[in-house]
Amino acid sequence: MITLVLGGDVTIPARTASAAPLDRLKPLLEGADVRFVNLEGPVDAAAAEALRSTGVDVVSVANDAPHPPASLAVLEQAGIAHCGAAHTPAVVERSGETVAFLAYTSLRRPFAAPAEFAGVAQAFATTAYQPDPHVAEIPGRPPLVRTLPVPEHLDRLVDDVRTAKAAHDHVVVSMHWGLPGADLAEYQVTYGRAAIDAGAGLVAGHGSHTIQAVEVYRGRPILYGLGNLLADRPDGLLAGCMFGEELRLELIPVRRSADGQCEPLAGDEADMVLRYVADVSALRSTKVTVQSGIASVSVGA
Repeated sequence: MITLVLGGDVTIPARTASAAPLDRLKPLLEGADVRFVNLEGPVDAAAAEALRSTGVDVVSVANDAPHPPASLAVLEQAGIAHCGAAHTPAVVERSGETVAFLAYTSLRRPFAAPAEFAGVAQAFATTAYQPDPHVAEIPGRPPLVRTLPVPEHLDRLVDDVRTAKAAHDHVVVSMHWGLPGADLAEYQVTYGRAAIDAGAGLVAGHGSHTIQAVEVYRGRPILYGLGNLLADRPDGLLAGCMFGEELRLELIPVRRSADGQCEPLAGDEADMVLRYVADVSALRSTKVTVQSGIASVSVGA
């Protein structure tokens, strides 16, 4: 059995002089075997140390803009594994079990040159607009937005997951994707399910900066949007996952406070966020039970 805690987008200002901004989450993080977040933007040694002191073990660096080599170097010096700068997984061993983390980005900053992303694991998509089937009866109805994975990117992701699963006990796939709001883009579902089909035990999404649905597909969870753990926009989720004879998943809402610290929500605030998660997840045929500020996801064996 191995336990993971996963968070969404994290941005730590360079040369941070404050206490580690995730310190208030330590009681939730300390009990896990492995802690993972998505790291948006480069870090210096002080920022990397702030992550390390909180117990973060692995970060994704597959984001809108690539991390420069100096940022990757300071992560390595701090003892923090990273994935997404290439297709090689970050592997963590605990109690005789290994977890391989793979990370991909579907997002890139405007006008980014393709060469900038040459070393980043890509999961891009194409967009097309299909006329609404009722546009003849109701002129002006907006078109349907269709998004499809780039075929070679999808094939590479599937190959990566299969290779990692053949060598390790568990595979976690991190996806930087999506649009703000509750609606999922078509390509998110295609990539997420393909990762599960290839052997991933869990898919963790972020990048939309909003909380999105959880879907249980073939007995494995796809977290379409963990939201923000430490970024300008406030709300996010911490996901606690236990890999064992049965896979268990719990969600705790978090928010960045006025003093820049991230802290768990409680009471009515927590339940409000989690009821939203339950509602949007129900649209994906997934049951989420909310009780006392914690959501439990019915995953199955």
